Amino acid sequence: MAHHTTVRALAHSRSGDKGDTSNIAVIAYNRPAYVLLHEQLTAARVADRLAGVVEGEVRRYAVDGLGVLNFVCEGALGGGVSRSLRLDNYGKTLASAVLPIEIALPADFDTELLRGPTPTFD
Repeated sequence: MAHHTTVRALAHSRSGDKGDTSNIAVIAYNRPAYVLLHEQLTAARVADRLAGVVEGEVRRYAVDGLGVLNFVCEGALGGGVSRSLRLDNYGKTLASAVLPIEIALPADFDTELLRGPTPTFD
């Protein structure tokens, strides 16, 4: 039986905006968490999660040395801060929206790594 967790257990996130584009950074707590996120947290999965909010393309950029996945979401803010009627016209809550996405854990994954941030990117 496969074990699962969420992005929230493996990383924290931040987001912001530029015009009608939202930028979501998912920052892994440690290298093993980043490996799982890199394998499973795809642009397609983020786009599916944000369907109805993000109307354009979602692109993913990996920053391996820092353990970060950066998602650039086009058409995410209803025209941008000064034109949007959305409650979150800056896109700040989009970072939280990706945290519940499920991630499969390998049978041999050390679940002690899920007990909070242990930054180890040596």
